[in-house]
Amino acid sequence: MTDWIATRAEGEKQLAAFAPRMGRRYANGRNTDHGAGRHMAVSVLSPYIRRRLVLEADAVAAALAAHGPENAEKFVQEVIWRGYFKGWLERRPQVWTSYAEGVQADLLALDRDRRLRRDVNRAMDGQTGLACFDAWAEELVETGYLHNHARMWFASIWIFTLGLPWRLGADFFYRHLLDGDAASNTLGWRWAAGLHTKGKPYPATAMNITTFTNGRLTPRPGDLTEVTEGLEATEPDGLPPVLPLRPVTPPQPGQPTALLITDEDCRVEDFGLTTLDIRTAATLSASHLRSPLPMAENVARFEEAALVDAATRVGVSPTHLRADDPYDLAKWAATAGATQIATAYVTQGPLRDWLDQATPALAVRGISLCEWRRDWDSAIWPHATAGFFKVKKQIPRILEQMVPT
Repeated sequence: MTDWIATRAEGEKQLAAFAPRMGRRYANGRNTDHGAGRHMAVSVLSPYIRRRLVLEADAVAAALAAHGPENAEKFVQEVIWRGYFKGWLERRPQVWTSYAEGVQADLLALDRDRRLRRDVNRAMDGQTGLACFDAWAEELVETGYLHNHARMWFASIWIFTLGLPWRLGADFFYRHLLDGDAASNTLGWRWAAGLHTKGKPYPATAMNITTFTNGRLTPRPGDLTEVTEGLEATEPDGLPPVLPLRPVTPPQPGQPTALLITDEDCRVEDFGLTTLDIRTAATLSASHLRSPLPMAENVARFEEAALVDAATRVGVSPTHLRADDPYDLAKWAATAGATQIATAYVTQGPLRDWLDQATPALAVRGISLCEWRRDWDSAIWPHATAGFFKVKKQIPRILEQMVPT
């Protein structure tokens, strides 16, 4: 699939179409990468779930309704995994800060090291000579999507076989993935590198790749470096401590309000807008914040279309803002006489950083940044302090809370 339609209607259409395959068929076939345009064993819903054009609770409810809790178990776990990663990064925001600073340092090193620059460019251009890796690089750039198993193989090969800086690989993904978000991307690469779960890097092996591409891709003996240890030595102090969840202040009814729509959550109609005195509305383009390097055009197009769809469903004619100078946010809201900006919760990542930079200018003008946090996140994030197992144990309780029977 390469023609992505960034609307809630299209996401829900795809959700309904895939629901019959969310049970045993998904569990048995989800690990096989059939190649570009042939990802029929997986839902390919992630670009929609990433922007909440499709809600996680709706995807889980569809799976349970069609297959029951036992047969839908694997699909449900995979949906909840994304929430786990988001919650984990919310509890350890220092990891995001370290990643963002590390990318800047790696790019400076790239400028100084001609050989490294050549090797990184070959990897991103799909010119390494390793057929499987090059095919995935080409698919990512052309389509904005990769099968999850291919993402793990790619990251492992980038780190351990090609010996390239892991953050530059994560940055390459983040610039091209339609479903890229700070938590899943950063922590997925850390997991492959053996940094998320210490001492357990992910090994890409020729047998695994051959098996789970149905022989479509067949690395030769010796093509892939044997992975015996991860990158633990790069973080000798280990993981930073778990912090409390950041408190949020929801928008206050009746207050003069500026409604801000971002692609962190394109379902703002869910939040009871009728109680607010909305003086102005804006969509905020922010995909360019993902990297110091240029963004893939299809990511920017998907974001733009999703924001237009969100504003249309709310029934507003918004101002179109771009996340450049953070002080522009305060100027926009103040011009309309707003005393609060209402927006859906923004998780750790580049847009959160930008909003934090905008906060002092808002405070000077007496404007509060108010956020709605979804119940789905509030149900998962308190448990996302260590490995996924802690969240997995809570899944029955989370489903009881969040998915109507």
